[in-house]
Amino acid sequence: MTRIPLRPLATILDARKKGSDPDAIERRHTSQRHDAMQTEMKGMAEGRLLVLMFMFLCAFGVISARMGLLAGSEAAEPRVAAGGHEILAQRADIVDREGRVLATNIETHSLYAQPQEMIEPERSAKELVKIFPELELERLNKDFGGKRKFVWIKKKISPEQKQLVHDIGEPGLLFGPREARLYPNGKMASHVLGGTNFGREGVHAAEVIGIAGVEKTFDTYLRNPANGTAPLQLSLDMTVQTAVERVLYGGMKLMNAKGAASILMDVHTGEVISVVSLPDFDPNDRPVAPTEGSPDDSPLFNRALQGVYELGSTFKVFTIAQAIDLRLVNQNTMINTRGPLKWGKHRIRDFHNYGNTLDVETVLTKSSNIGTARIAQMIGAKRQKAFLGALGMLETTAIEMPEASGGKPLVPKNWSEISTMTISYGHGLSTTPMHLAAAYAAIANGGRKVTPTLVKQSAPNYGPQVLSPQVAKLMQGMMRKVVTDGTASFGEVAGYSVGGKTGTADKPKPRGGYYKDKVISTFASVFPTNKPRYVLIVTLDEPEVFTYGEKRRSAGWTAVPVAAELINRVAPLLGLRPEIEQGKLAGITLTSN
Repeated sequence: MTRIPLRPLATILDARKKGSDPDAIERRHTSQRHDAMQTEMKGMAEGRLLVLMFMFLCAFGVISARMGLLAGSEAAEPRVAAGGHEILAQRADIVDREGRVLATNIETHSLYAQPQEMIEPERSAKELVKIFPELELERLNKDFGGKRKFVWIKKKISPEQKQLVHDIGEPGLLFGPREARLYPNGKMASHVLGGTNFGREGVHAAEVIGIAGVEKTFDTYLRNPANGTAPLQLSLDMTVQTAVERVLYGGMKLMNAKGAASILMDVHTGEVISVVSLPDFDPNDRPVAPTEGSPDDSPLFNRALQGVYELGSTFKVFTIAQAIDLRLVNQNTMINTRGPLKWGKHRIRDFHNYGNTLDVETVLTKSSNIGTARIAQMIGAKRQKAFLGALGMLETTAIEMPEASGGKPLVPKNWSEISTMTISYGHGLSTTPMHLAAAYAAIANGGRKVTPTLVKQSAPNYGPQVLSPQVAKLMQGMMRKVVTDGTASFGEVAGYSVGGKTGTADKPKPRGGYYKDKVISTFASVFPTNKPRYVLIVTLDEPEVFTYGEKRRSAGWTAVPVAAELINRVAPLLGLRPEIEQGKLAGITLTSN
């Protein structure tokens, strides 16, 4: 504001010349100054009022919008409330090696109640119990009769159940859409897939998270929107898996076993084509983990990865392979098998008396504990431990399942000479069937270590060379003789050259010691031995079969015939053509031109 002088000199002098009153000039100028000041202050006040009015309008606008959203939203308790856009419910599919669906998503609904909107809460509670017998009538009446504004009833219901609830006609019973995980093949590959559960939940959405198996291992990948519609492709073959589960289940029942496990692995890629643990479960309705009792009593227990067992004479293959590779023996070297073999207070005996000496090949074929122990003495503890470590037998397997961490091998604290002798024939060191499969794969593929995997591979995946190719080839021939001339005679499969090694070990008690009448029987097989492609491990927990007038528990009578039937069933599914031996044609003599 420009200040106006009250008594400007020029104006005063001019007024005096004209005879005017100079004081009148001052009064006029004072009035003009006051008018200007009032105009300026009025403008400032009006500006402040406009700003304040705009701020109040914004505040009331925000409050009104929020009230409108709340009035139009569904009732929900704060602990489960979440906007649908904040919950990533979409989850990628899981498929087998041929692209067949193992796990996918379906649209389903949740069921909740607004008790204050219910007209007949007691009748509704009775009707709900008829539809969902697992619900408690007393609990529902208490929830519906209280002051709660929101009550979860069921987190996931089927379309049929939704229709039945709808028919109750109760306006206070409401449905919320959500996505759920579906395993269309039921129990098939249940231990591999594992299962899912709901994480963060809202009325209109729920977060699906993996809680076991590959669902948990690959949870981040499966939930990542950046992957688009790309599924997780496993190494499993659904057709082979189904056949193995059926045959193994039948074999388990036939052999009166408590449980069973099998692993079918590609010896060049480490791909697990099939892995089964029985008893199993349906991941669509995953049971609750037990809080007491033995872990292997639960169907959730994965015997192939978590079952840490002494695997008996299957280890003899490693002992003999290492001794030949170190040039300590060859297949024709004669070994002293006179028994019992004494070491301090320990006595090592054979199942049968094989005489005073056997060559190395026959030690394996006849499965001589004494002969194998003497060969192990030549190797020594340090070299034996190093070789088994190179095969991956002393650490948990790297297969993509969280359950594998529970299958850590039990290694002796003091790897003494007697430990070396007993470990040579599979006692004193406990591992899982998955460890055994990977180790046998190394022998079958020419001596190169492979890492078990459940993800489809596009090429061979070899690790370090742990055994010379020549010795690996020799061992393949010796394992073939175990089937043709030795303890695995029931393992012969027409058209397929099967080799392997049996193993029968006393089952340990939970608090130390061993059962006298319970065993773990195992058959580790390779086929076809002339050009190995696959390793098959079959393990039976507490088998017992009555045949030829007596009870039999050894692997040759239990695990071997089950494995033979498995190979006979799945080899064609794997694309292996049987080799037909050419017979003589009656009355025809072949001549050369």
